[in-house]
Amino acid sequence: MRIVSLLPAATEIGYALGLGDELVGVTFECAVPAAYRAGTTVVVGGRDTRGMSPGEIDTYVRAQLAAGANLYTLHAGALAELDPDLILTQDLCRVCALPSGRVADAVAHLGCRAEVLSLDPYTLPDVLGTMLAVGAAARVPDRAEALVDGLRARLAAVDAAVAGRPRRRVAVVEWVDPPFGGGHWIPDLVRVAGGEPVAAHPGARSTPTTWPALQAARPEVVLVAPCGFHLDGAVAQAATVVRHFPGAEVWALDADGLIVRAGPRLVDGAEAIAAILHPDAVPAPPEGAVRRVA
Repeated sequence: MRIVSLLPAATEIGYALGLGDELVGVTFECAVPAAYRAGTTVVVGGRDTRGMSPGEIDTYVRAQLAAGANLYTLHAGALAELDPDLILTQDLCRVCALPSGRVADAVAHLGCRAEVLSLDPYTLPDVLGTMLAVGAAARVPDRAEALVDGLRARLAAVDAAVAGRPRRRVAVVEWVDPPFGGGHWIPDLVRVAGGEPVAAHPGARSTPTTWPALQAARPEVVLVAPCGFHLDGAVAQAATVVRHFPGAEVWALDADGLIVRAGPRLVDGAEAIAAILHPDAVPAPPEGAVRRVA
């Protein structure tokens, strides 16, 4: 089977399912292991925002969306040459990836025979369900069942390790300018890790808020995990957040590696958050996953 992933999380699911040889197309944001790079083609491009501040990125995104412009570019010619059997996409977030409607239109225009599977999880159980869906579509349902069973076992182990312990109030900041509270599956991760999510949007899209509104939630722990950033970028942004939460612990997290991409590594995120909240109950997270800022 020839598979094209138009979503970084879907790419990670594909590799976790042992589909590296079948993944022939990815996006410019996908993490592709070195062993597979020669066999993959980038079929989605986008603007390089590495030199932009969070506020500048937000302004750019809002301007593009208001103008009806695209944040991502589908390289239709490259897609057609790959002649995929299965395309993995999403409708969850226009800021994160191409919407499935645009992909379906392109497939129809190209006369492509591929199945288009849209992955749109809003909760942690939904995320696990997407792995089963990808496994079924890629004709490896047994692998998907084994993967999900293993992830559920790890989540259950975390839940058991922190059971009965005091639950500190935890605010997750997904963006800093303007601030966004944690949405979708992120509150689920906090609960599994033994915390009480506040200023959150469980099972729903995160929306802009204000620092006074976040302060009013009285968080004891603030986790700064800006979408699109790994640990170093999160640390830099967390330094600007500290002044808003005197007396609270402020931690930076590798957002892309732990909590914002709806793939298997969300379980790593639950384990890392548990280590922050209950360090004497679970193993410490690996180097480069989290860092305390205040």
